[in-house]
Amino acid sequence: MKIAVASTGKDLESNVSLVFGRAPYFLIVEIEGNEIKNWKVVENPAVNAMGGAGIQAAQVVANEGVEVVIAGNLGPNALSVLQQVGIRVVSMPNLKVKDAIEKFLKGEVPAPQFPTPGIRPGMGKGFGGPKECVCPVCGFRIPHQRGIPCFQHICPKCGSRMVRG
Repeated sequence: MKIAVASTGKDLESNVSLVFGRAPYFLIVEIEGNEIKNWKVVENPAVNAMGGAGIQAAQVVANEGVEVVIAGNLGPNALSVLQQVGIRVVSMPNLKVKDAIEKFLKGEVPAPQFPTPGIRPGMGKGFGGPKECVCPVCGFRIPHQRGIPCFQHICPKCGSRMVRG
């Protein structure tokens, strides 16, 4: 089995990214007999995309032949793409990649939370929703300013582009 984990870093001790579409990396982990056999790092080409990051990221992991995606949150478009190709999606925020995989393998999977509660297609265009911009790498938050897309902000802590959170 292959699992793709949206990650803030390039190793199994990195954190699961809070967001899927703008995660800096995907760790593609091969499982054999409920143990990690091998893994590789795939950089997310959509991390700084102006739009459609979730769809692009979903295509990247689908092309890796994964059966499961683990991330903090997914938007409705990324979720739709993954579901269309038969990839199971699991939300496990606030964990190390290795810990999330171990929990998944033990069957300790939380109830599905996708798409992210309160997020609907069209949100972010003046229809309410989250009022913060969040760094997908370090979690730094700033208040969202109406009319200024979050991706135009650069995180003052780590230099990554911010996302709507």
